[in-house]
Order: sequence, then structure tokens, then C-alpha cells
Amino acid sequence: MPGYQEDLAKFEALNTQVLGVSVDSIPSHEAWADSLGGIDYPLLSDFWPHGAVAQKYGVFNEDGHTERVIVVIDKNGVIRHVDHHDIDDAPDNEELFAVLKDLK
Repeated sequence: MPGYQEDLAKFEALNTQVLGVSVDSIPSHEAWADSLGGIDYPLLSDFWPHGAVAQKYGVFNEDGHTERVIVVIDKNGVIRHVDHHDIDDAPDNEELFAVLKDLK
């Protein structure tokens, strides 16, 4: 997530809204963002009902956590790209920028 913060201007140049979503609570999101020195994009809480959004996207694990998934949704609400990663893997933003450029 800090990598998205570092590249936020590049995302904005591609007319892209970055959002972070997890099943953690809002206070947990706030504490985590503060520990990083702040995040300038929205962090959304899928805390209650626990994981309801993640379940709809099929990324809610039976242990109550989510997978690391990047979902690109166009302005019409159509899912255009889905990229799954190991929870400890930091995806390469350059690959994502290529996907976003192809959507233009």
C-alpha cells in the first residue's frame, strides 16, 4: 500500500482513483495509515458485516481474511482487470500502469 502512495501522482495522471479495502476496522485503518506517515487515498473498511464486499468479489478466505487482489473497475462499473497475489507479495505498479494505459 505504501507503493501506491509513492506513485499516487502517476495513478492520478491516468485518471485513476486508488482505494484500499480490507476487513479491518476503521480505527485499525487509521492507526496503520498513521504508522506510515499518512495515506492520501481512501481506505475502506469491510469490517461489518465482516467481509461482505470481499465475499462478493470471491476473495474472502475461510480464516476470515482476504487475499491480496487488485481489481480495476472502469467508470461504468465494469471489472476490467483482476490480479491475485500472495498476501506478502507487493505487486509491481508498472504492470498496473500498463493495464490502465490499455484501458484509455
